Amino acid sequence: MTRWLREIGSLVVVSLGLAFNAAAQDVPKFAQFAEKVYSGPHAPVKLVTRDDQAFATRLKQAAGQPVNFAGHYVLATWGCGAECLGGAVIDARSGKVTFLPYSVCCWGEGDPLYYRKDSGLIVFSGVLNEESPKGAHFFELRDGVFLHLTSRAKDGTALPGIPKPAK
Repeated sequence: MTRWLREIGSLVVVSLGLAFNAAAQDVPKFAQFAEKVYSGPHAPVKLVTRDDQAFATRLKQAAGQPVNFAGHYVLATWGCGAECLGGAVIDARSGKVTFLPYSVCCWGEGDPLYYRKDSGLIVFSGVLNEESPKGAHFFELRDGVFLHLTSRAKDGTALPGIPKPAK
């Protein structure tokens, strides 16, 4: 399936059955957010905040895994309810933890998150924080901050605003 996604320009919203019309062609693509993959030693995970400490076991387990997102991050996810997923990224170079800005639920078929180790693009597939319209929500991880790029409905049309991230 990975090969097929590359062949169609990495339109990862395929899992939502997105129609490939003119609007869909404007979605961000993994190659636009290319990152060189870090292969050096991993820094120990820094458990600074209460959230970091609450998820210490999961974060410590993930910190030892190979880089799998945005060049130098390890993305870790965990369930947060029935068909709900939350998580965080750990900077392999510094050990800093950044939580995903939203939980994602109700993704249906396919995966709730699409990402690559060599790209800063991540796509949340479904409903954010159980309150956004269902769709494909595109974010860039830049300097440890998730930036919303666009959200698209199943038919490729742009979705209205998304909820404020959880703090």
